[in-house]
Amino acid sequence: MSRAYDLVHRTTYEYPQPVTDSYGRTTITPRDLPGQTVHETAVVVDPAPADTATYVDYFGNRTTFFGVTTPHTRLVVTSRSSVEVSRVAPDPDTLPTVAWEDVARAVADGALEVAAVDEQALVGLREAVLPSTHVRLVDEVRAWAEPTFTPGRPLAAVLVDLAHRIRTELTYRSGSTTVHTTQAQLLAQGAGVCQDFAHLMIAALRLHGLPARYTSGYIETRPPAGREKLRGADASHAWVSAWLPGAGWVEIDPTNDQLVDDRYVLLGWGRDYGDVPPLRGVIFTEGSGAHPTVAVDLVPAGSVPFE
Repeated sequence: MSRAYDLVHRTTYEYPQPVTDSYGRTTITPRDLPGQTVHETAVVVDPAPADTATYVDYFGNRTTFFGVTTPHTRLVVTSRSSVEVSRVAPDPDTLPTVAWEDVARAVADGALEVAAVDEQALVGLREAVLPSTHVRLVDEVRAWAEPTFTPGRPLAAVLVDLAHRIRTELTYRSGSTTVHTTQAQLLAQGAGVCQDFAHLMIAALRLHGLPARYTSGYIETRPPAGREKLRGADASHAWVSAWLPGAGWVEIDPTNDQLVDDRYVLLGWGRDYGDVPPLRGVIFTEGSGAHPTVAVDLVPAGSVPFE
């Protein structure tokens, strides 16, 4: 069984003063992966760019670069994709029972059982235990995570417990944090968003020598019974990929306390949010710039197109 989706991600900037040049880079094109097939995808920039190119970055994510050199007061970047997802969330009880300490020791010693993984992937595993710009390996996270990392506990159980604790001990509150919010600040205020929860779980795993990466994408939302879905009101989402020998990268969503299944469309991954923001760039203007308006629409294939 599989689910087919039509996906639209649109970012709109309205500028108070003319912008002479806009240069940007997007990460809003889904990846082809086992369990996820991209049938069609395109990124459209308005005004039309003078130069554009597609590229696969260091992590294997699809990226589009563009340069708009026509003066403008409005910039719209739209990605449209047709994606089929057949990913099945594993039953936690069927995952390998290797203890978390054994995984950490294997990573530290370079004794990884990764027969099906190439050398570049090995480098990725070693990098995935290091601190990064938005993932801090600090005492506050170690203290918070300590009850989960009991001696001899299977890593699969550690992952499930961390996700459950984040879901139950912290509050999801839109607008309560920024991209610069640290894990210590998140724990102190007790509220954040999916990006913060992913960073916290990644920090807890890396502090214990366990490879973890930040995954960006979307989750299908469904309206309450009897109501129509509000189009364009979906949002980018973030979750965690953790390396489990015998199972590979296990995708788990601490915001929703669940393993990732066919309701999720995966865009890309990196060390943290800084590697996979939907859109980044620079503009040249005498004005003050503008905050973007974002519309995301993830619906079953064949739905009325989102315009």
